[in-house]
Amino acid sequence: MGILERAMWKLSNTPDPFIDKSPKLLATPSQVPVPTFILPSAHSSASSSASSLSSASSFWMSPAPSRWSLRCLPSSIRNNVSKRQVAVVFCLLLALIIWVIPQPGTWRHRVVHITMQQSVSNPYQVLRPVTQEPVTKKHAPDPLRWLQHNSGNRFAEKSTLGLLKSLPSLGHHSAKPRAALISLVRNSELPGLVQSMRQLEYRWNQNYNYPWIFFNDEPFSDEFKAATSNLTSAKCYYEIVPKDHWSLPDWIDEGRFMNSLEYLGAIGVGKGWMISYRHMCRWNSGFFYKHPRLKDFDWYWRVEPDVHFFCDIDYDVFRFMRDNNMKYGFNMNILDDARSFPSLWSRTRSFINAHPELIHLDADLDWLLDSHNSGDYNNCQFFSNFEIGDLNFFRGEANERYFDWLDRGGGFYYERFGDAPIHTLSVAMFVPKSEIWFFRDIGYQHDINRHCPPQSSHRCSCDPTSVDENFYRLVPLESPQKKPDDTCIRQFLGGKWLDKKEGWSQEGERAFGGDGYHGYIMGGLDELS
Repeated sequence: MGILERAMWKLSNTPDPFIDKSPKLLATPSQVPVPTFILPSAHSSASSSASSLSSASSFWMSPAPSRWSLRCLPSSIRNNVSKRQVAVVFCLLLALIIWVIPQPGTWRHRVVHITMQQSVSNPYQVLRPVTQEPVTKKHAPDPLRWLQHNSGNRFAEKSTLGLLKSLPSLGHHSAKPRAALISLVRNSELPGLVQSMRQLEYRWNQNYNYPWIFFNDEPFSDEFKAATSNLTSAKCYYEIVPKDHWSLPDWIDEGRFMNSLEYLGAIGVGKGWMISYRHMCRWNSGFFYKHPRLKDFDWYWRVEPDVHFFCDIDYDVFRFMRDNNMKYGFNMNILDDARSFPSLWSRTRSFINAHPELIHLDADLDWLLDSHNSGDYNNCQFFSNFEIGDLNFFRGEANERYFDWLDRGGGFYYERFGDAPIHTLSVAMFVPKSEIWFFRDIGYQHDINRHCPPQSSHRCSCDPTSVDENFYRLVPLESPQKKPDDTCIRQFLGGKWLDKKEGWSQEGERAFGGDGYHGYIMGGLDELS
């Protein structure tokens, strides 16, 4: 026995000199077994390194004695799982829960207000209309709060959250919306569509990978399919519009229709002489949402050829629409040429009288009616070349019956009913204002109509435009058409957006050569609600 071994043996067998002096141990039996330390002998020293190497695995694998029992687990697991293993797994689960669960809304709310150094109180360029509904609803959606918590590409396909991106946030759905980007386009419009796709993919869809669905009244060429499919990693569908959705209905008088083409073309109504344009307006008004390809989808974003998207969009617009119970989204609200649909309002008014039960109880038509023009339609419209909508709303009974009412009257062919004013009137009649969203933050241009949000140079490649920018684009100032008292978007927003400077009058401004729309207190460029 070596010196070290003898010392350890002696230490382990020597009585504790403090036992008899400790009052706490007076009742302790004198014969208390003391554990001994067994040191490896010389012949086992060679295996000591191997034993030390296995210590880590022994710590994890050995079911060391425990003071607590895992009786809640099956015996087959209790016999093979140690308390160390359970403790480690519990710690990992706790860390995962802490990482995944979002902070309480009050924490994030404070962070937003502390870190913002701008005078603008709303970083998301949100302009919400004044509604006629009660302002206090216990479970009403809060779109601004949703944007604060779900921007930054939280639900992007390439997000670092990986599989966790589908977990619920703020009590909303976790599943990805059944949505698609749709475009009615011809083979000859391929260059323009390539531009539109390239910009929207770069600005947004490369992160969200929503499918593209292309519609045409004739088969798509192989060149079209190859060019478009190469611009996106998302799935592409190429569909044909049914013949009965792209042809003259049997109740239309063809002679009267041809006279209408000639007349509207002669007086300069945009595309008033084009037969295909009438088919297009009719299809976009009442048939696109019935196409078999869209039966498995709930949401759509309409994309036209030859348009521009100027801004990076860092949130899922379809999730935004669904989670906040929105039915329709737009980003331009402008005046339309009344010569293309002179009977639209009278037919709409007769529909309302015939079916008052279909009008939503919280519908707001006041912003579309001109009190200084016999309460007639003021010809304002959501510019439907950009629209994000709920397909189930358009499939609903109210919208379907309204479209059939207009279609049977022949307005798409005897006049030139457009899908923009029809969508506008339908949404206004059957949807409360709180479920219509102004996408002020998305920069967009179609032909001469351009929209660019203010204070967005960090994410947009366009010069900011006022909310009133496009009011006169389709109906010039010199047109004799009756103009409403306020611009279309301001009538939609209502409230303080309609407040005028003291002493200003529309007649006075026009007398000095102005257009009568520069007396607002809020200029429309940088004041946000």
